[in-house]
Amino acid sequence: MNKNRLEAFSDGVLAIIITIMILEIKVPQGEDFRDLFPLFPKFISYVLSFVYVGIYWNNHHHLLQGLTKVNGKILWANLHLLFWLSLIPVSTGWLGEHYFSKAPVTLYGIILFMSAIAFLILKNVILSIEDKKSLLAEALRKNSKERFSQFLYLAAIVVSFFNEWISISIYFVVAIIWLIPDTRIEKVFLSKEEK
Repeated sequence: MNKNRLEAFSDGVLAIIITIMILEIKVPQGEDFRDLFPLFPKFISYVLSFVYVGIYWNNHHHLLQGLTKVNGKILWANLHLLFWLSLIPVSTGWLGEHYFSKAPVTLYGIILFMSAIAFLILKNVILSIEDKKSLLAEALRKNSKERFSQFLYLAAIVVSFFNEWISISIYFVVAIIWLIPDTRIEKVFLSKEEK
């Protein structure tokens, strides 16, 4: 399979995920700005989830940029990632609907953690197929940011049983960490083009 088909399919699924999330925010019944206040929790959960889906889309694009071949293992690992990401709208809606209560916050963290694990699996499957000396393997040698994020997700899940607001804060922190683009792949490929 051509990697362009894999990218196009993944982009389509991620676009649908974002579309489903925004459809959860209903138009207010009133005509005053104060009628927007009940939507605030839903809007905040949407913004957070939109950022996360955007981060995954960005990193997924960079990961596939260096891919030279696609096989069945990559297809299944990619579907595994898309499965977990497709659950984000459900947890986002529940989170906003119930004002960041404990159970929705915990479920949200579990889905974020499993999405991170699924991305790691996809990355490792790709690296197992690519040559050990490939540009992609060179670019992805270090993964401290990924491991730190997984630790924070686990910490937030545990903390959510005691204080959901600390957990939500941790989810925001991880999103902020990843908003700083991961340029490992870009740097390696740009340095190759300059040579």
